[in-house]
Order: sequence, then C-alpha cells, then structure tokens
Amino acid sequence: MSRTVWLRITVALVILAGLALAVVFANRFGEDPRIGSSPLVGKPAPDVTVEIFDGGGPLPLADTAGTVTVVNFWAPWCVPCRTEHGALLQAAARYEGEVTIVGVAYQSEDDAIDAYLDELGRGYTIATDPGSRAAIRFGVRGVPETFFIGRDGTVAAKVSGPVDLGLLTSTIDALLAGDEVDSVETGDVQVTP
Repeated sequence: MSRTVWLRITVALVILAGLALAVVFANRFGEDPRIGSSPLVGKPAPDVTVEIFDGGGPLPLADTAGTVTVVNFWAPWCVPCRTEHGALLQAAARYEGEVTIVGVAYQSEDDAIDAYLDELGRGYTIATDPGSRAAIRFGVRGVPETFFIGRDGTVAAKVSGPVDLGLLTSTIDALLAGDEVDSVETGDVQVTP
C-alpha cells in the first residue's frame, strides 16, 4: 500500500475514535458523576462494623438485622447534612425501638463531630468509620447519602442528597409494611469540605 492510503486509513481511524469518544461523553453531559443509583439496591447490605461515637464500642451493622435500618453517611463540614439532621432526629424519636437509625460520620475528626452534635442535637446512634471502610463498602460518593435496609438485610433504596422528614417517614413506613421503595436523588452531595 502506498503512503497516501496508509495516511487516509489512519485519519479515518482517528476520526472514528474521536466520534466514539464524543458519543460516550455526550451521554454523560449534564450528569453529576458523583451521583447515581447504588448497585447495592436489591443485594445484602455490606457486612461492616463502625465505631459508636463517644466510646460506645463497635457496631456491626449486621447486628441490626431483623429491623428496618437507616444508614446515613454525613459529615460536620457538609452543608446539606445540616439541613437533614433535624429530620433524622424526628424520625429517630418517631420510630424509637422499631427502626434503627445510624449516622456514620464520613472523613471527620472527633472534635468536629462533637461540636456539630452539640449545636444540632443528639438523638440517634452516631458512629465513626475508621479508614472509611464502611463508606467504601457502601460505595459512598459524597455526603449526605442515606441507605435504607429492610428487615431481611437487603438494601432497599438509596437517597443521594439530603432527606426530609416526609421522605424518611414514607420510605420507613413502606419498608415496615413490606412494600418496595425507590432510590431518590434529592440534591447535590458534597465530596470534600
């Protein structure tokens, strides 16, 4: 083959590769790459252990099996987390003894966690996640992210962004009734402070 033919083939391949990349990027434009439905939905919750804040010891999340469990990943530096904290406190009070709510502090120092809770209130289990092991196993992309786990230990739904009391109670009530629930994106999540 002549040099001209090789040049034309090379140019055609470069153009095709560019078009293929353009199609891939065009399909993702307008989407936040940090937010997406969780591949955990419909599967058993990750078998992880978090540390109860204030020296309460280890909490294997598997110990919550048999109850509906809400696992909320949050951080003191997360602005949307502040807006949802009151709703989590209200839900914890409303479903006390019936539903387990665990707030897992994501990449946070104890002093900052303590100050946050002193300011906004305490009322449900707060845990830390040394080495971000639980966050990694849950596939957390930012905070806040909330996972709803059914009585059977299966992840039923995920909420990306802040939860409000209406969303919490409707999802919890549906799980308590044995109904299916959907994952929801309520807003942006924060990746870093």
